[in-house]
Amino acid sequence: QFCANDPEVFVQAALLAQDYCDAIDLNLGCPQMIAKRGHYGAFLQEEWDLLQRMILLANEKLSVPITCKIRVFPDIDKTVKYAQMLEKAGCQLLTVHGRTKEQKGPLAGVASWEHIQAVRKAVNIPVFANGNIQCLSDVEECIRKTGVHGVMSAEGNLHNPALFEGRNPLVWEMAEEYLEIVRKYPCPLSYVRAHLFKLWHHTLQVYQQLREELAKVKTLEGIIDVNRELKLRCQEEIANQKEGEKPKEGLPFFHWICQPYIRPGPKERCRENGDSGTEKGVRGKRALEEEEDGNSELLSKNKQKKKLRNPNKSFDPSLKPKYAKCDQCGNPKGNKCVFNMCRGCCKKRAFKEVADCPGHGLLFKTKYEKSLSWQHSQRGIQTPEISQRGDAEVGEMAVLKEAGAS
Repeated sequence: QFCANDPEVFVQAALLAQDYCDAIDLNLGCPQMIAKRGHYGAFLQEEWDLLQRMILLANEKLSVPITCKIRVFPDIDKTVKYAQMLEKAGCQLLTVHGRTKEQKGPLAGVASWEHIQAVRKAVNIPVFANGNIQCLSDVEECIRKTGVHGVMSAEGNLHNPALFEGRNPLVWEMAEEYLEIVRKYPCPLSYVRAHLFKLWHHTLQVYQQLREELAKVKTLEGIIDVNRELKLRCQEEIANQKEGEKPKEGLPFFHWICQPYIRPGPKERCRENGDSGTEKGVRGKRALEEEEDGNSELLSKNKQKKKLRNPNKSFDPSLKPKYAKCDQCGNPKGNKCVFNMCRGCCKKRAFKEVADCPGHGLLFKTKYEKSLSWQHSQRGIQTPEISQRGDAEVGEMAVLKEAGAS
């Protein structure tokens, strides 16, 4: 799966991968802020001409099928036309996430299977559904109600990797199996930590101290030790369990069993912030609290951390400084740039034109003149002016390239 916003670049990347996969998927469903900044994912869903060109070119150049994953528009008819446009352009399988791009995080809400059903009836290519899948019975109900050819699950599958097997195993069974895979195929610790936070989600609301340890540990062995301790705590709890005892906090199963996690709404306080079975004063992993900050906005976890470090910090967009944009790419330009560009664009232009930009500390012209002066002094020849340099020798160009690399 690729995220892209340029037909040529997308196809060049896909050509590198096509011999190692069965299909190439274009991600048109990502609603995150990084997708907005990078101009891809769900933030391309209004640019139908661009999407058509990307899929048409991919369909023409690739030897494997091109598929797409999308989010829906609030209007069903527009969503249907969107899907039909992608099919006509050459999309050969469509995955429909039944949420709009605004439905994310605490605002996720319920996915609309009605939208998915309408798309399924309107196109002739296979359609997969995504959204509201927490257990195997949801898969069966989704297929029955929408008529789709397949179902995808993201968060439900992260909390219970055995979801499609129709069982709810002990959390440590899944965690230990996952950690064995990590030993065999190493990856960044942040990935490992994120997966274990999903798997142990409900248990970590009970053992807050171990949650803090899992968040801070710096090695894989340390993570394995925390996982082992969580397992021992749960086994001890099972050994002391009273007959007829039921799960707490309204959970369908005891916290040491893999099960769904339902995101709380924007006006609800996360259960993990409650006093029951937890240490007071410890914030929940994804707690969102209303802050008296201008519009009483809901602060994300990262913003809460920044607020703790700097209580006077404001997140009101109207109070943020306005930056002048780079003439080339739209990023903030350097205040003292002689070309009115950001550093990246300025560096390219200064290198191309052999010019200086003191504002960005780029001295291509100065370094070039110094290199000429030094070389001619070695030969006993007077240094010519920059405008009279003529055919530069290989050594001179090497110095210029070295200056560009620095």
